[in-house]
Amino acid sequence: MNHEKHIEEPVGEPRRSTVPAVGDNIAFVVKGGGITFAGKMFLSVVRVVTAIALARLLQADQLGMYSLALSAANIAVAVAIMGLDAALVRYVAVLVTRRDDEGLWGALQIGIGGAVLASVLTGTLLYALAYPAATTLFHEPALAPMLQLVSVIVPMLTLSEVLAGAIRGFKRMDQATVAQFVAQPLIRLMLVVALAAGGFSAAEAIITFGLADLAASLILIYYLNRRFPLRRSWRAARRDIREIMTFSVPVWLSDMMVKFHGNFQTLILGSLNTFTGVGIFTVASQVTMISSQFSSSLNVSAKPVIAELHERRNLDEMGHIYSSANKWGVTVQLPAFLLMVLFPVQILSVFGHSYTDGATALAIMALSTLILVGTGMGGIIIDMTGYTRLKLFNSIVRLLVFIFLDLLLIPRWGVVGAATAALAGETTVNLLRIGQVYYLFGLVPYNREFIKPLAAAGIALVLTLVVGQRFPPDESWLFTGLGIATLSITYATLLLLFGLTPEERAMLAAARRRVGLARRRARMALTRAKAQ
Repeated sequence: MNHEKHIEEPVGEPRRSTVPAVGDNIAFVVKGGGITFAGKMFLSVVRVVTAIALARLLQADQLGMYSLALSAANIAVAVAIMGLDAALVRYVAVLVTRRDDEGLWGALQIGIGGAVLASVLTGTLLYALAYPAATTLFHEPALAPMLQLVSVIVPMLTLSEVLAGAIRGFKRMDQATVAQFVAQPLIRLMLVVALAAGGFSAAEAIITFGLADLAASLILIYYLNRRFPLRRSWRAARRDIREIMTFSVPVWLSDMMVKFHGNFQTLILGSLNTFTGVGIFTVASQVTMISSQFSSSLNVSAKPVIAELHERRNLDEMGHIYSSANKWGVTVQLPAFLLMVLFPVQILSVFGHSYTDGATALAIMALSTLILVGTGMGGIIIDMTGYTRLKLFNSIVRLLVFIFLDLLLIPRWGVVGAATAALAGETTVNLLRIGQVYYLFGLVPYNREFIKPLAAAGIALVLTLVVGQRFPPDESWLFTGLGIATLSITYATLLLLFGLTPEERAMLAAARRRVGLARRRARMALTRAKAQ
């Protein structure tokens, strides 16, 4: 892989090309993104049901300690994974294209073996520091056993992440989706329901999380072995350790900071505020995370495509994917943003009335998510084109903004302060990414088509506010439903009136054909079953 030196320091201006066809890559991004999105939506629904169950089964302080323990586990995983999940996405995609089995086998050994070994070490460290951290940092000795418990599942969490990276490098978004977004949350929910009958504790919630993730790892190993048989000589590999680690270490440091920006924020909120505040912030974060799943699904699907396009120096196609995917992400995100801003109390009340105090924080975090989605896949482009030092710089800037504002605002404003810090951090780093991608490649994530969803959202907002004056949504759930229906129907109708692009119409037609084919196959299977 010595001829991939552009990974660390890309040299020269990539030339523009027209091969392969734009439609082929857009089709893959949309199909893979659609599969990932469907899985993430299933994941989100199951997570919401699980979150509601946990909120009902656990008191807010218990839920807060559970969230803190999982945050500690996520930090340990971020330390252990060393950026190897991202490295596997890139290197597997490139090596499969080259049909380099020796290099591929070596990359899998480095990525999976290195991450798992590091996770055992970090899990052991977390176990050893559990009691000092619980008593000194959080002043809550009851948290220590939970920290020791989550330390056991750190290797499981790490293994599933690197395996998913390898599967996505093979462009099998469906298989990664089945394991991580369908099997894992479903098994977890089933375990929660099974254990809830005899009472439920935060420790049991952690155990269900670990067992479900172990099941996901086993599924991913099965899929990986089918795609690339793992029963082969350990020596039949070329291990380019230095090159892979040169790519992954900056990614590792950057991703570790990205994970810290949520988990570290939760830790600060718990140490400076209350466990109840952590529980409220956790619920509000889950709601905003659900709203961005469509955009993040497109980004996940685009990763191997962006890596290949940069390898071929095809900027035209990269730019087309950049702006098109961003427009689709914004189109889906705008109504979700408006719903969270207009009806925050009603949304949070689903989890219980004790969580409605987070309404202001939810509205602020909704704006943060809109900015994240609305600035496009700049971070993905920077990652997959090999500018890992630039990625690291961006993450350092964001972390510094978070730490400063968290320490400044959380003691004063609590959950609202945490949400404000998140907004400032996301805004800063995403504006940086837009400028950097433009400087490096001359690409921007916007075109004239963005006027349509923005205009539709503006008109829908005004009409919903007018209806809300006559039928205040806080007076009854019926009026809330009327407001949501007004917003949704107005927005969708205006989008159709403004018109779709030819490419969008073609993709919708293809989607309808696939749905029709699936229905016909289902009817045929049902007919055969009845005949038997």
